[in-house]
Amino acid sequence: MKEPSRKSRWERRTQAPLLVLAVAFAVAYAVPIVAPDASRAVQRACTHAEWVVWAAFAVDYLVRLCLAGDRRVFVRTHWLDLAAVVLPLVQPLRLLRLVATLMLVGRRARMAPQIRLTTYVAGAVVGLLMFGSLAVLSVERDAPNGNIRNLGDAVWWSFTTMTTVGYGDHSPTTGLGRVLAVGLMLSGIALLGVVTANIAAWFISRFERDDRVEQAQTAAITELTEEVRALRAEVALLRGAAGSAPGPAGAPTREDHDGAPRDRDRDTGGQGLPPVAAASAPTP
Repeated sequence: MKEPSRKSRWERRTQAPLLVLAVAFAVAYAVPIVAPDASRAVQRACTHAEWVVWAAFAVDYLVRLCLAGDRRVFVRTHWLDLAAVVLPLVQPLRLLRLVATLMLVGRRARMAPQIRLTTYVAGAVVGLLMFGSLAVLSVERDAPNGNIRNLGDAVWWSFTTMTTVGYGDHSPTTGLGRVLAVGLMLSGIALLGVVTANIAAWFISRFERDDRVEQAQTAAITELTEEVRALRAEVALLRGAAGSAPGPAGAPTREDHDGAPRDRDRDTGGQGLPPVAAASAPTP
């Protein structure tokens, strides 16, 4: 069995800590937005927690980059992790750090493809819904003409935007809020397409599996039918060979077995004797 590489061992060991850091980052990001009247100590603690999580993400990325065999391929295939590390601490863009962590944990988890895809979709829906709401609330709450003033309005707006319903009762008025709205709409359309394709693929795989089972059963029945026909033909040949072969003297013939009367009078001259004995018998 092939021994796992140092990079694989590092990723396996840091999977759980990164997930804990992702939850901590989510809490630190949400508290100042949901509770804007929190004390300065709480807000300072949340800011420090965000910086600690950012530093942990940066260290994890640098370690995996050093342990990778081909660093250019690693950078090209892990561009989202790199973006989450090098982007400045702009408030709406901080969500990329959480998204990158969730995708990283999902890539490292050993799950079936169907379960992994379902987990990705469910996590993306919940993450976009909640953190899209927090992001738009943080930029629209203090807008002069804004109509998204609390978390309930923000969640309702995110839900209608992701599902492309768009009632219009709440909408962003700032430029950054509209950018977030465009990203949320595109993400919602993409997620709906993934869900529809996943359901269709599941039905198609079930139908194909049923067809394969039915074809296997049909082939087995056809094979059994051919074997029965071959056995019947062989039995018929054996019966024909047994009926045409001459039996030993005094042995019953096929006619004796069948019960058909034999014409002994014609062969013995009417006296029931063999032909030779009938010819040599003295006449009176």
